This record gives sequence, C-alpha cells and structure tokens, in this order.
Amino acid sequence: MEIGGGAGRVGRAIVDGVNLRVEPGRIIALVGASGSGKTTTGLALLGEFPAGARVTGEVRVPDGLVGYVPQHPAAVLNPARRVDALLRDIARGGRGEPRRRDRRATARARVRQALRDAQLDPSEALLSRYPHQLSGGQQQRVVLAQALLLGARVLVADEPTTGQDPLTKRLIAEQLAAVARRGMGVLLLTHDLGIVRELADEVLVMRGGRVVESGPPERLWERPRDSWTKELLSSEDEATATVNAPAEPGRTVLEARGITVGHRGGRHTALTLRGAALTVREGEFLAVVGRSGSGKTTLARCLAGLHRDHEGEVLLDGVPLPRSVRARSREQLAAVQYVFQDVRAAFDEYRPVLDQVARTAVRLRNTPAPEALAEALTTLNALGLDDDAVRRRPTDLSGGELQRAALARALLARPRVLICDEITSGLDTVTRRSLLSLLATLPHTHNGLSLVLITHDPHTAARAHRVVRLTDGVCRSDPPRAC
Repeated sequence: MEIGGGAGRVGRAIVDGVNLRVEPGRIIALVGASGSGKTTTGLALLGEFPAGARVTGEVRVPDGLVGYVPQHPAAVLNPARRVDALLRDIARGGRGEPRRRDRRATARARVRQALRDAQLDPSEALLSRYPHQLSGGQQQRVVLAQALLLGARVLVADEPTTGQDPLTKRLIAEQLAAVARRGMGVLLLTHDLGIVRELADEVLVMRGGRVVESGPPERLWERPRDSWTKELLSSEDEATATVNAPAEPGRTVLEARGITVGHRGGRHTALTLRGAALTVREGEFLAVVGRSGSGKTTLARCLAGLHRDHEGEVLLDGVPLPRSVRARSREQLAAVQYVFQDVRAAFDEYRPVLDQVARTAVRLRNTPAPEALAEALTTLNALGLDDDAVRRRPTDLSGGELQRAALARALLARPRVLICDEITSGLDTVTRRSLLSLLATLPHTHNGLSLVLITHDPHTAARAHRVVRLTDGVCRSDPPRAC
C-alpha cells in the first residue's frame, strides 16, 4: 500500500508530499504534534479527505477492507443499538440472511471471539449495554472488534491507547502485535512513544504536514537527526516531572456522598459506582485515577450534573446540587465546569471558536457581547492561541489548540471547580507537558480555583496535590487518607 501527494485548503498545506508503505504483518507508526497531519494521512487510506481540500497523489490499497479505529470511538458507534446487535450485524455479514439457529450460533461465537481478541470480556452484561454505557476504552475495543469481524487487511489505529490505564495499554499493545502476526498491516497514529518503541517496525515523524524523519525506532531514539525529532523524544519521560507539594487543607468546596450508579441491560444491572465519596477543597489540584471502566468519568459527570440517574448527593458549599444540569441555576452551572475528553464533539463545527468561548460569559454571567468577546480573546491569547486561530472554526484547529479553547470557554464562567476529563491523553508529549504546566498554575492564577483531573497516567497524576483512586466503584485515597 502506497500513499503520496498533498492536500491544501485556502492555500494552507495540510499534508504535503507524504509517502509511506504498509506491508502485511508490519506496524508503521506516524508520530508528531497535534495538527501535524497524522489523522489526515490515515484517513486518506479510507478515501476520506477534509471538506474542500485539493488532493493530489495516489493511494493504492490491496484487495480487502481497511479497518479504522478512531481516537473518539463513540462517533462511529450507533447510540441506539446495543453492543451485541452492533457486532452481530457484522458477524452475519449484514446481508439480511435468514436467522437460522446454526447461523445465529456461528454469529454469536464470532462476536464473542472478536471481543476476546479485542481484550473485552464478552459477558451478557457488556453485550446488553448501549455505547454510552461503556467507558471510552471499552468503546474503542468494541470498534476494534468490529474491524476484526470485517476481516480487514489493513488496520488504521488512531491513538488506540489514548486515555487508557497502563494495564489496558499493555493489552492493546498485545492485540496490535497479534493482529500483525496474523498478516494484517497496521498504520499506528499515536502520541504514545512507549508503544511506538515497543511495536513499530518503522517510524515516520511528522511536522506541519511533512515527514521530517523516518527509520526504525532503535535508530531514531539513539541517533535522531532532525531537531524536532530530538525535541519530541526528549520530552517522552515525564516521570521526573515536578510533583506539587500538598496544598494547605482549605475548606471543602464540592463534596460527593454515597454516589451509586448502575447500568441496566435486560435482566442485568452492573454497578459502576458503589457509594463513592469525594471531597474537593478550595485551591486544590485533585487527580482521580483508575482503570478504564472503573467509573472515573461517571463520577465526574455526576459532579457536573451530566449524569442524573444516581443515588447519593453532590453538595456545593454544603448545599445539595440538583442532579441534572438542566435543573441547576446559572450560578450553580458556572461554579462547576466540565472540559470533555472528546473535545471536538463539544464544539459546534460551524461557528468560530472565539464566538463559542465568549458565549459562556454571556449565558452564565450575563456579560454584554462586546465585553465577552474581548474577555474571551484575552483568555485565549493567555492560553497560547493567537487571534487568527481563534477566529477559525473548530475543524481548523489541532487537538491541542482546541483543548486550550475548551479550557478558555470553561474559565470564562469563572468557576469554583474545573473538572477535566482526560484532556491530556490525546496530545503529543511536548503539548501535553505544556498543558499540564498550565493546569498546575490555574489554582494560583484564578482565585483559588479547584481542579479535578480525570486521568489514567500516573505521571500526570503525580503533579496533583492529592490522588484519589477508584477501585470497584469506591473512592480510595492514594496514599491512604480521607477522600
């Protein structure tokens, strides 16, 4: 399989002169900063290009399908169908075959094997869930199971380990290696340099739509030639990141008591949270960690009023908050803000970023529109976005740029508590280090703002004042102390 050529829009090159070959049984990794052109290159193998792009060059794909596992898998899973139905349609061939008993049994066996190959337990409880009842990591593995059922010859894996805990990353790495051993070619688009060193047969480093360096991982790590490659690889090890000293215990701003959440599927009810309790103190940087599917995002959504079907209560300054965000007052909405992991889904793709950021101040603080726009521009500039970038639509910004815009939008509410759900997981090491440094300063620069960071990454969590671990749906402090 070969790809070459370039794409441009409004005179701006998105991908310029990229050439690569993915052979059966080999894993080729594309690495680079957010916005470097990795996903655009990967999507070209599926015949997908940005709207309005001018395309030159050639893509040649052998007989057979190209499977695609996107960074945000919820976008490609039908929200109205349960996991079992999503996979059985593919396992039966999707041709309306008669539902004879032997064919149903064969399809059922294929579905369960595909889930096992994708490192998911094919239990009835999981098969009966809808996509929104799965964690991001579980959604990603369901999409991988779909690609395996389709019998794809080439797999494009876009950030497959993004937002995954270390054990799940290990399982995904093993699965990709097994896929390659079966003769499938894999194009791995990733910021995770650890998995690149472990799996890749060849690495292509991208910057500004161009490949600036390529070679086997051993050579790149030992003797990088390009200055950008050196910078990218030198920031890989974040284990030595400065750990914040514990914050002075402040008064409790936000508290969760006895949060219990269950997902019902048929006759089965699986508890995601079991009486989870959490306190957030003024000016504190709190990290919440746990395995994929442990309930971290569910707990965060309960705090923000985005998951109303739960038992227990959430209190702001000791006063119970309505369970649903729709029932909260403007002051309560402003006090607890949420920044989503799937940042692109949180923006209207047709409106300029600046307008959407300013809207927060208008809606939640009743700020006049001209003043809100000026404040939004100042905040966006302070977060590293220039005037030209913020006047574009979200589709024209990289993941790192859009994540900063989402932070600016939340900060314009002047919140008491800012909840960030895996917002660094899909970023390259250079951008991630910059954003983490920015997050660490927010409690000091925004009048005692409390920060709750949902993360799988132990190095990221090490920057927090306090770490809370979710295990079996229950909060436990790490090291042990009251949550």
